[in-house]
Amino acid sequence: MPLRELARLLVPVACPGCGALDVRWCVPCAGLFAGLPARVEGDVPRLDRLDGVAPLPVWALARYESAVRGVVVAWKDRGRADLDALLSAAAARGAAGLRAALADAAGHRPLLVVPAPSSAASRRARAREHLRPVAHAVAHAVGGAPAPVLRRARGADQVGLGARARGGNVAVTVDARALARATARATSRATARAGVQGRGVCMLVDDVVTTGATLAAAERALEAAGVDVVGAFVLAATPPPGDTARRRDGGAEDPIAPRAP
Repeated sequence: MPLRELARLLVPVACPGCGALDVRWCVPCAGLFAGLPARVEGDVPRLDRLDGVAPLPVWALARYESAVRGVVVAWKDRGRADLDALLSAAAARGAAGLRAALADAAGHRPLLVVPAPSSAASRRARAREHLRPVAHAVAHAVGGAPAPVLRRARGADQVGLGARARGGNVAVTVDARALARATARATSRATARAGVQGRGVCMLVDDVVTTGATLAAAERALEAAGVDVVGAFVLAATPPPGDTARRRDGGAEDPIAPRAP
């Protein structure tokens, strides 16, 4: 018996979205992540601000339900690290359309792509930073630099928590040394010769947005550290209660342009 077939008998492979056998990820389930990203911040309650600034623009590749949920959960929490490359490629394709708008927002300043931080317990359970490869792929697609500079100061995993509990569970800090290193790497020689200061702009990357508590905490921490946050890109967004079909495009404003810093 060929080694590959023997391996399948010992460790059966199935699509995590629909359960189709002998494929890591079937074509129909892969197609759920293949469309253009949609603006979803209007359905994310914790992104509302009280300072008159518009909510952080958030682009999502898919709705977090049915097969999409199965793929993401298997990737995050069930050891399916083999999905890294597939989800990273999907994220890169989806984010590529934002490249020009993000370049305009950044100007001569370095553009950082910052993955949302996981709790220490989640990192131990997964034995990896699952968002790192996705953030690297997105950074390459938009012409930015990956910058894993955020840390979760406390709190457990957000799964299963309601909106109020999520908001109180997240405390995010910025690793100042990591931020300085990432900004230096992202700063071109020409920019440095032009005398542009190290203050950068960034786009956040996360797996799923539900209430927006993690993105809001990350935005506050980065702004306090002197970084302008112009948007966020997520693989999937949880539909709001009662919404089973609609995808928002951000209203009347341009669905592609990020928020100006």
